[in-house]
Amino acid sequence: MSSSSSYNPPCAACKFVRRKCIPGCAFAPYFPPEDPQKFMNVHKIFGASNFMKLLNDVLPHQREDAVSSLAYEAEARVRDPVYGCVGVISFLQQEVDRLKKDLDAANADLIMLHSFPCHNVNHTWSRQNGRGGGGGGGVGGRWW
Repeated sequence: MSSSSSYNPPCAACKFVRRKCIPGCAFAPYFPPEDPQKFMNVHKIFGASNFMKLLNDVLPHQREDAVSSLAYEAEARVRDPVYGCVGVISFLQQEVDRLKKDLDAANADLIMLHSFPCHNVNHTWSRQNGRGGGGGGGVGGRWW
């Protein structure tokens, strides 16, 4: 075995179709050998030739983002064949709506709390210790 020949494992796409991964393989930059599921999902949903057609229609500097998007879409479709990405988006939109309602309720509670001057910590402490003036302040007395 010579030291000049180095072994490069085939990309996930070439490994999946059981062919030799040649230098300049169009799939290699996007489907590393350690992540075969990514290619399997894309292949299952789009097909390898359709995927390459889509990729060829994209400018070279946008291909990485296009691959990420298509891989995410394929994974979502594999997990949820009916709704795919739309199901994820819908779920997240419901979460945003719920969190907005929670935030509105918390803000309403804060407004309500700030409308009562007796909730001022220093004011309450001084009255509880008999230094606040007006209203008793001792044991059994009203401190607000």
